[in-house]
Amino acid sequence: MLLTYDLTDNIASHSFRVTLLSYFLARELKADTDKIIKMCLLHDLEESRSMDHHWVSKRYVKIFENEIREEQLKDLPYNEELIKLSDEYQERKTLEAKIAKDADLLDQIFLLKEYAWQGNKEAQSWLKESHQGKNMVSQQEKLMNTKLAKQIAKEAKRERPSSWWQNLWTPKRRE
Repeated sequence: MLLTYDLTDNIASHSFRVTLLSYFLARELKADTDKIIKMCLLHDLEESRSMDHHWVSKRYVKIFENEIREEQLKDLPYNEELIKLSDEYQERKTLEAKIAKDADLLDQIFLLKEYAWQGNKEAQSWLKESHQGKNMVSQQEKLMNTKLAKQIAKEAKRERPSSWWQNLWTPKRRE
């Protein structure tokens, strides 16, 4: 539990960010971008009905993800393709499914970094690193599949969340 109230962080905004992240990862890793985009749009579909439970409540709640997914998709055109893609994501065996999960984890790191920057000590503890062999890695990085995602995660933890706009300031208005 992050002990924060952020109306901008919801399933829809998270899925959007994950989809964009996965697109760039897929391009760099020469994976099927079309497939990954679809997977990411579907990756948390179940949560729109079952809610996004935090790690404590997940210990006590059974979510019938397959039933939710099938019920939500059954009346849509091309539903067999969507169910197949969703199942592929859940299994995490293909490169595309692994990249999609890496994008999901990267979005978590970016959000945690923003909250920690704002002073949320709980978010900071979720970014805490521990030894994995000779490397220091966070919980999210331990779950990542690709070297590229792990490199981005390391860089994201070093950067300030606002560094992207630091060189955009100007005293002049456009004419």
